[in-house]
Amino acid sequence: MADLERFDGMLLGMAQQCEGGIQEMLEVIFSFLARKTDFYTGTGLDSNQAEELIMKNFKKFQKSALETKEQAKKEREEAERRRKERQKKKEEEERKQMEEPKIKEITDEEAEQMQKEISNGTPDDKPKDKPEDGKEGVDSDEEDEKDKGKLKPNSGNGADMDKYCWTQTLEELEVRIPFKVTFPIKSKDVVVEFHKKHIKAGLKGMPPVIDGELFNNIKLEECTWTIQDRKEVILSIEKVNKMEWWSRVVTTDPEINTKKVSPENSKLSDLDGETRGMVEKMMYDQRQKEMGLPTSDDQKKQDMMKKFMTQHPEMDFSNCKFN
Repeated sequence: MADLERFDGMLLGMAQQCEGGIQEMLEVIFSFLARKTDFYTGTGLDSNQAEELIMKNFKKFQKSALETKEQAKKEREEAERRRKERQKKKEEEERKQMEEPKIKEITDEEAEQMQKEISNGTPDDKPKDKPEDGKEGVDSDEEDEKDKGKLKPNSGNGADMDKYCWTQTLEELEVRIPFKVTFPIKSKDVVVEFHKKHIKAGLKGMPPVIDGELFNNIKLEECTWTIQDRKEVILSIEKVNKMEWWSRVVTTDPEINTKKVSPENSKLSDLDGETRGMVEKMMYDQRQKEMGLPTSDDQKKQDMMKKFMTQHPEMDFSNCKFN
């Protein structure tokens, strides 16, 4: 099969020029055999043998095509089944969360441990935003140094390039390529090639707009492209790893600062319950830090401390800090 695929480029070019579709393409092929070869009149084959040869190959590749179609159908059904299971699990987890009491009692062991920490003045009572040994701000400075020169994400968590723009969610990317041409773009004018770690896109007869190694692997069977308003090509690319933000589409592009990505712009409703909870917590903590307010973990510690203080009014908490 690999040897036959080397002709795909020529045959695709021919198919795109046959405006009459498959019927015209077959007419071209059999006309070529009649005009330029002795396929029908050669001494090696009679008319019956020629017809049998054609039908043999027709049935061979018909069987292969039907098997491929059936396999693709099974994969789609399996993907839909998994999606429904994730949705059901997410709804069940949300229901459980709604039924859980808002206030949880701490155990006697937890209260005793907290009392020991308060009495002993453990490091947990010290402000956590001031590193010891004069190392204040080293980590954040190093991170800022690494992110210097990186682009700020656009509103879709992607970037606006010179010749195209892209956006992303945790699951997929969308690449929009506008073409400044004087003619309406048709599918036969477009060249798009998806590979597991490589992509190529542009118009026939022109240098490709994108042609390079992808940031990470993609699901080939889920990648598609469409034409919008006969002037713009839109690529829909599904990620293999659905737990990361891409810093660029291809490795030759400038990077965006993924630390400034806004998770709320992703499709949270498409995520399973555990992943969605993690992303929502990340969103909340990010907003709290920007406003100089305590994160969800900090608030949980404060709530436990306040509850403990209420249960033990005889103790002196005047030196206790909630950092």
